[in-house]
Amino acid sequence: MAHFGYARGSSAEQYTVPQSDALRQAGCERIFEDTASGAKADRPSLADALAHLCDRDTLAVCRLDRLGRSLRCQIETIGAPESRGVGFRSLTEGIDTTTPGEQLIFHAFGALGHFERDLIRGAPRQV
Repeated sequence: MAHFGYARGSSAEQYTVPQSDALRQAGCERIFEDTASGAKADRPSLADALAHLCDRDTLAVCRLDRLGRSLRCQIETIGAPESRGVGFRSLTEGIDTTTPGEQLIFHAFGALGHFERDLIRGAPRQV
């Protein structure tokens, strides 16, 4: 079981040092860092972090928006590792999917994300 962290700055001027420090204090053994907009899908360090995660590992971020700008993007990023037994923590929001109650909350967020996507796409209502 390992604890990894992910820090992202939107630009070269936005430092990841405060995020990395907070993640180390939270017990992360290795921190992956990117400098890229949250709207961009190409974030090599995030991809590297996700590739390193194994069953019972944990990925932590300081804030959910470090994973991406939209709820859908955040849930998709967390969902794939979770299906492999990986936990997720967001320090600011207090989310920790390593507990059953928090897993329930995460899945409720997932349902809201799908609902939001369907509304945006104009999906027909089912009666």
